Amino acid sequence: MRHHFHEESLEYVYKLQEIQERKKFECVEPMVAFFQGVFTFYHQGYELANDFNHYKTELQINIQNTRNRFEGTRSEVIELKNKVKQNPQEHLQTSRLCNEGYLYVQEKRPPPFGSSWVKKYCTYMKEQKIFNMFSFDPRSGGKMGEPESVILKSCTKKPMDSIDRRFCLEIEVTDRQGLVITVQALSEEDRKQWMEAMGGKESVSTLCRTYAKREGIEAHLNEVGFSLVKNCIRAVESRGIKDQGLYRVVGVSSRVQKLLNILIDEKSYTEVDLSASEDWEIKTVTSALKQYLRSLPEPLMTYGLYKEFIVPAKCGTPESRVHAIHYLVHKLLEENREMLDMLIRHLAKVSENCKENLMTVANLGVVFGPTLMRSEEETVAAIMDLKFQNIVVEILIENYETIFKTVPNSSCTAALSSSPSAPPRLSRRQSQRQNRPLAVYNPQMELQPVECPNSVREDTLVDSTESVSSHSSNATTSSASGSPPEKAKNRRRSSAGEFFDLDSHSFISWLNIPSPTSPASPNENFLFMSTNVQDDKSSQRDVCRRARAKFSCEAGHSSELSFQVGAIFEDVVTSKEPGWLEGSLSGRRGLIPENYVEFL
Repeated sequence: MRHHFHEESLEYVYKLQEIQERKKFECVEPMVAFFQGVFTFYHQGYELANDFNHYKTELQINIQNTRNRFEGTRSEVIELKNKVKQNPQEHLQTSRLCNEGYLYVQEKRPPPFGSSWVKKYCTYMKEQKIFNMFSFDPRSGGKMGEPESVILKSCTKKPMDSIDRRFCLEIEVTDRQGLVITVQALSEEDRKQWMEAMGGKESVSTLCRTYAKREGIEAHLNEVGFSLVKNCIRAVESRGIKDQGLYRVVGVSSRVQKLLNILIDEKSYTEVDLSASEDWEIKTVTSALKQYLRSLPEPLMTYGLYKEFIVPAKCGTPESRVHAIHYLVHKLLEENREMLDMLIRHLAKVSENCKENLMTVANLGVVFGPTLMRSEEETVAAIMDLKFQNIVVEILIENYETIFKTVPNSSCTAALSSSPSAPPRLSRRQSQRQNRPLAVYNPQMELQPVECPNSVREDTLVDSTESVSSHSSNATTSSASGSPPEKAKNRRRSSAGEFFDLDSHSFISWLNIPSPTSPASPNENFLFMSTNVQDDKSSQRDVCRRARAKFSCEAGHSSELSFQVGAIFEDVVTSKEPGWLEGSLSGRRGLIPENYVEFL
């Protein structure tokens, strides 16, 4: 009995001791596992935040630029809104229809009933010279019937003494022999608009108004106009090219108007030599030159090419902008290009003296951007494009010799005519993030940064190997193979971009080694598999090919290459970076986006 009691007592004490000891790890182990999961979650968030930090910065810059553009154009938009309110007819949107509106059409009836005037909705398409008349019945809720179409031959004003109504027009048609349609406009202004649209004798430009008509100046690209520009440029370059605020300081309007009237007069334009005359101030001369350019029926860079000039200013690399504008300048008419050449050459000389006159290329762009190119319609979109007009003029001044003294090459012309859109380029950071193993945060790991040459930096296999499972598998693989990998291959980059040596760290084994019953982690043999992949890629690198660029590209990193459309790359091989190739261009070797080239 005593012996049995002794055994039970020992068993009881053993159980108590076992329970007490198990408490020490069974209670703590779940807590450590919980904290490990929390730390891993936050560390992954930290890594993702670092990966997307440059996107966030770029977005903040774009937001600020957008806000600044809004604040800068707010007053112009309000001014345009008030203009449209005051005179809506002058701001009608252009369309295929040159003019449209209600007219009273005279319909003749058989005798003795005379004629009647019927209100119809009429449209006129200038290109086809088609005049449409829609029947209008207010009793049917304003519904319009089938149109009656005729082809216009001529349009003339109906004399007041021949009819008892005002604002009348006579429309002669070609598809019905001898038919003349008499219509009545709603007002004198309306009649003038219809006559202008149909090419009548009396034409007052309201839809296609110009600065010239508003100022009462008849400016044209003729001999008188070229003489005026040359005269003003000679005066500025001989007497005032170093004057502060040149072209920004305006002259007295009455003096400017007087000088302009003298210079555009066909009888007296050759009698005035502004370079030798001190009667006219330089600010008066520069204001007269700007007013003449604004008074042209169409800006020097034409309405037709306006949108094409704006597009390269909004996007593309600096080189592609120059190539595009170079090509477009040579699409201008001969007289437009000759006048633009003369003016830009002069502005380039002005910018060379910017230390004295304070007129930098940017300042000249602000002054001459809206003068040399503008939209045919005054809209909010045109206001938003003002800064891009300035950019185009800046490019013209900075690249005068290239744009005006050389002919655009055929490859640039073909590329601009096709204008392909480049595929989205996968950044190196994105490709590495998509292929790297899941990182697990280990609070016990101490990182020792070491110096590493550029060759080692480029040979780094993976960007993120802070994974605890990766560390444990590295140790396991090294001991199993008997020959550890090279020192350079054991160096990894931390999330902050520093390098550290994996062999110099110790880890807590019970946190990292999986249980014997658990399946093997896919990351256990990661380093071993990576070395095999590297061997496979090294065999592929022996095959060198040539490739041609399908799109232009601006390098986002020092290891990448910048190139234009049609560039030929030598010794092109597959890179260790997914989605990238390595090649040589102009003696420099670097990375090339795989989807930007085609092999020859």
